[in-house]
Amino acid sequence: MLDHSELLVVGECVADIVRLPDQAARVHPGGSPANVAYGLARLGHRAVLLTQLGPDGNGRLIREHLASGGVDVRTDGSTTPTPSAAVTLDGAGQASYAFDVSWTLAPVAVEPAPAHVHTGSIGAVVEPGSTTVLDIVRAARATATVSYDPNVRPALMGDHAAAVRRVEEVVGLSDLVKASDEDLEWLYPGEDPERIAARWLGRGPAVVLVTRGGAGALAVLPGGRITVRAPAVDVVDTVGAGDAFMSGTLHALAAHGLLGPGARDRLHAVDRDTVTDVLRHAVASAAVTVSRAGANPPGADELHEALADN
Repeated sequence: MLDHSELLVVGECVADIVRLPDQAARVHPGGSPANVAYGLARLGHRAVLLTQLGPDGNGRLIREHLASGGVDVRTDGSTTPTPSAAVTLDGAGQASYAFDVSWTLAPVAVEPAPAHVHTGSIGAVVEPGSTTVLDIVRAARATATVSYDPNVRPALMGDHAAAVRRVEEVVGLSDLVKASDEDLEWLYPGEDPERIAARWLGRGPAVVLVTRGGAGALAVLPGGRITVRAPAVDVVDTVGAGDAFMSGTLHALAAHGLLGPGARDRLHAVDRDTVTDVLRHAVASAAVTVSRAGANPPGADELHEALADN
C-alpha cells in the first residue's frame, strides 16, 4: 500500500553496459525512471519504483542498488529478462545507446494514490506496458501531481508520428514536464525549443523545463521564461545527468510545498523566484552527477554543498 507521503515513479530499469575507449566494459544500474527514483531516495524522499526486473544477474544488481539507496522496488511479477543498454562514451563523456529492451508492465493496483507520480522514457511510450503506465497516471491525477520526462530514445520510439502523439498525450496529463533540447529536436526537427515548450504549456502543465547541457536550463511558465546557467564542472560522463536534474527538480518542488494532494493550484500559480530556485537545485544535482562515473546522483548534503559553491 502507498500512502500520501510517498513519491511513485513508474517506468523501466535498464542495465547500462558502459564502454569507454580502451577500457573494459562496466555494468551500471540504470533506466531513466529508476535513476529518478534512486535520486529522490538519496535526497531523503520515500520513493517507490513500480517496474519490471528479471530474475537474472542484472536484475539482482539493479534491485540491490536501488534498495541500497532506500528505494521501495515493486514489480508486476514478470520474469522476462532485465532490459539492457550498451552505452558508448566518447572522449568528451557524451553517451550513445543501443538497447535490448522489452516493456510489458501488467496492471498493478496502486491504492491509495501517492502524493506525486513521475513517469517517462521508454515506460510511457513502448507498448504494451505504456498503456498500463498511462492508466496509472490518469487514476492518480485525482489526488496526486504528475511529472513527465520523455527522455527520447529514438531506437525504441517506433513510428515518429505515433511517438509524438503519445508524448503529447502524456504532456497533457502532467503538471510538470522536463525535456532536453535533444529530445525536442527529435520530436520536432528544426523547431525552436522555447516555442515547443510554450506550445506544451498550452496543453496543461504549469511549467515546462528544457535542459541544454552545458548551456544550462530554461523554464517556460505562463509569466514568461527563466534561464539558469550550468555550474562549471569537469565532466566524467553524462550518464544519468537528465535524471539527476529531474530528481533535483522534484526535491525542490516538494520543499516549496508544490507536490502532492492540493498542490496543483499552487504549482500553476508558482512565482518566478520559486522556479529559479527549483532550476538552481536541478542544475546543481545534474552537475554533481556528471562529475563522476555512471548515474550517481547526489545525496542531500552533496546537493547542499554544490548549491553553496555556486
